[in-house]
Amino acid sequence: MQVKEVYLDNSATTRSYPEVITEMQRVMDEEYGNASSLHRRGSRAERILNSSRQVLAEILAVKSSEIIFTSGGTESNNLAVQGIARRYRRRGNHLITTAIEHSSVLEPFNQLEKEGFEVTYLLPDNEGVISPQKVAEALTPRTVLVSIMHVNNEVGSIQPISQISAVIKTQNPGIILHVDAVQSFGKLPISPEEHGVDALSLSAHKFHGPKGVGALYLRKGILLEPLFWGGGHEKGLRPGTENTPAIAGMALAARLSFNRRKEKVPQLEFFKEKLISSVETEHPWARVNGPRRAEGAPHIFNISFPGLKGEIILHALEEYSIYVSTGSACHSNSKEPSHVLKALNLDEDSQEGAIRFSLSFLNTEEEINYAITRINSVIAGLKTFHKVTP
Repeated sequence: MQVKEVYLDNSATTRSYPEVITEMQRVMDEEYGNASSLHRRGSRAERILNSSRQVLAEILAVKSSEIIFTSGGTESNNLAVQGIARRYRRRGNHLITTAIEHSSVLEPFNQLEKEGFEVTYLLPDNEGVISPQKVAEALTPRTVLVSIMHVNNEVGSIQPISQISAVIKTQNPGIILHVDAVQSFGKLPISPEEHGVDALSLSAHKFHGPKGVGALYLRKGILLEPLFWGGGHEKGLRPGTENTPAIAGMALAARLSFNRRKEKVPQLEFFKEKLISSVETEHPWARVNGPRRAEGAPHIFNISFPGLKGEIILHALEEYSIYVSTGSACHSNSKEPSHVLKALNLDEDSQEGAIRFSLSFLNTEEEINYAITRINSVIAGLKTFHKVTP
């Protein structure tokens, strides 16, 4: 089999399932009504929204009325963080998050600080994990919201959400816990009821659905202030005509990913181990950043090649149609070092030489074998050219 390309940047976005593309085209062509319209066309579109909402609710084991459709993970995170903080400000003005969150969480917290909120940014250990004890120590009588991601998008560390929720709710059941599950949904189990989560964000294009659509789970009884106004859509929490084709595509992608998870996740773990072991064997001076491999997410890992530049490695691999990343796609054009790797206390050379690999259900063993050969030859060539001495 000839390998045309190897796409290993799935934390940035995934390729849509063929079935999803077909379903979206069908809905766009046949079910073009506005779900808010009272006629038959509107009712048919509304049924698609209701059935899609039910699919997500069943996967998360929640009520369909607790699912709010959004434009993606960024909006879901902004809506949860800003909307909840502002709505419950009378209870207190202290908020907690971590130093390794995605920018769509960190920047809303930065904005809230400008509005007078006090924010505690928790630091992880050297493997990128937030200790429940640190969360407990940061809580105050004025704390109203804690926001902690499930899986880190750069190094793949998995946060102990259940334990974190337990320490929060033990101290004050009224504190709201928001979880950014954008990188874990469809691959790792995450149930708001079982994990003690009050609000949870997801984004379709991270699990082989379309871009520009996502959802926010909001536990019944939790209130928030909308980010913008203009209609009664999504219970008045997210105004604007719903993107019916994309929502239908998201629901199908979620169902397919959920059904394939038991088969595909062990395959991801196998591919991840094979890639890491090969690199470590050929380049023992390289270092894996973040969690020990068995304790991290099955699809994300980060390797530093100190003395080399991550951007140079990325473009060298691109010549062989192998696509990787130097970190979060949202900061790919920034010259600033990764805030995640800085929080892990990596030295400057390790930060500059870091490459993120992120796998998907669509990767094949032929692709991984091809990638291993090319990655090792590229690193060896760059090491010689740049006279890197480990």
